[in-house]
Amino acid sequence: MTRIRFVHWKEEDFHLGYFEDYPDYLTQGITYEELVENLKDLYKDLSSGSIPFLKKVDELVVVE
Repeated sequence: MTRIRFVHWKEEDFHLGYFEDYPDYLTQGITYEELVENLKDLYKDLSSGSIPFLKKVDELVVVE
């Protein structure tokens, strides 16, 4: 099982969301449940390697 955090909100008649690690890849659904299903499909695409030039947020730790 993979756990991945996502950001979501409701705007007019749609629920929108994206994964914290992939903020450039937004999806939507008419209901929250549809949004979650669309996020699952998006995750499959993101993790399959089929999207070229995939942008991802990461963290760098610098010790001074």
